[in-house]
Amino acid sequence: MAHDNLFEPLKMGTQTLKNRIIMAPLTRLRAIEPGDVPTALASEYYSQRAGAGLVITEATQVSFQAKGYAGAPGIHTQDQTTAWKAIVDNVHAKGGKIVAQLWHTGLVAHKSLQPDSKAPISASDVKVGARTSLRDSDDQAIRVEATPPRPATIDEIKQVVADFAHATKCAQEAGFDGVEIHGAHGYLLHQFWVEHTNKRDDEYGGSKENRARLTLEVVDACIAAWDNDHVGIRISPQGAFNEVEAGYDEENNIWLIEQLNKRNLMYLHISEPDWVGGTPYSDGFRQRIRDAFDNMIIAAGGYTAEKASQNIQAGYIDAVAFGRDYIANPDLAERIRQGAPLNEQHPQTFYGGGTEGYTDYPFLDEKQA
Repeated sequence: MAHDNLFEPLKMGTQTLKNRIIMAPLTRLRAIEPGDVPTALASEYYSQRAGAGLVITEATQVSFQAKGYAGAPGIHTQDQTTAWKAIVDNVHAKGGKIVAQLWHTGLVAHKSLQPDSKAPISASDVKVGARTSLRDSDDQAIRVEATPPRPATIDEIKQVVADFAHATKCAQEAGFDGVEIHGAHGYLLHQFWVEHTNKRDDEYGGSKENRARLTLEVVDACIAAWDNDHVGIRISPQGAFNEVEAGYDEENNIWLIEQLNKRNLMYLHISEPDWVGGTPYSDGFRQRIRDAFDNMIIAAGGYTAEKASQNIQAGYIDAVAFGRDYIANPDLAERIRQGAPLNEQHPQTFYGGGTEGYTDYPFLDEKQA
């Protein structure tokens, strides 16, 4: 069997994953609007990919204010929770495990998607030139420049923390196997953490302790809403995402990981910068991350099966999340097991649309369309 260590079981909190091949969170922008409700088609899409050791959902907003992309789903209303329950039940019926990725986009948003058409919130009013997606008259995704943000008030920050906790409870009600807090890629929690977008002079700005405050408050609130065995987090130490520049300061990032480790989380999910052209991690930095975090570590970012197997063998990580390969290959784990070729990806259908490029990618025993 190729890459045997990818198929070893793995402990995740109080649960056990059947393999170490993870489906990364993948924005697909196919939810029903208004209401941001995932569809029955999403149920087919996720259950097709239940062969992964763990399925992580597309980023899912924790409130209407958290929304930054047209067509992204939410998990904060009863209709959304009910729709997600059907998806979770289908994945479980196929023998899979699934967690909900919870996000607030912050400045990566457009006022037309915000309640009362307000400017989106961020740590500060720094305009970075981020872009987001709206829908055209044919229901296709169109890229637009984000609306310049406004600094979040203290009351709004408190509401964000409460919204993450509420979304965690909704995920638990829907039957998910846990939640993943989105603290990466230049979205709201990341905007507070990095100095590029945080110019605040209150308790949420300045020192690393203050800039990390929102992320850690959200983590603690989600743990209080469920427990630490069902809460993970994704971060993207170093590099630039969504025009939010995080820099390459190893010390601050290791400090943040140490603070997360104190919470005894279900897992730490690291998004590496080289998939968007950033500087690859050194093995030394990988080892520092491993030394700083005791529980399961997932890595993501342009991995091949070979690189995944090597980094697991080296002990740097425990599992690898595959993104675009999972879009195009619903049976990716089986293809890796057999050393079988992968389907061709169709990037033009990644965002928005219907079945095409979503649920119609063939399995190994089907002919390529």
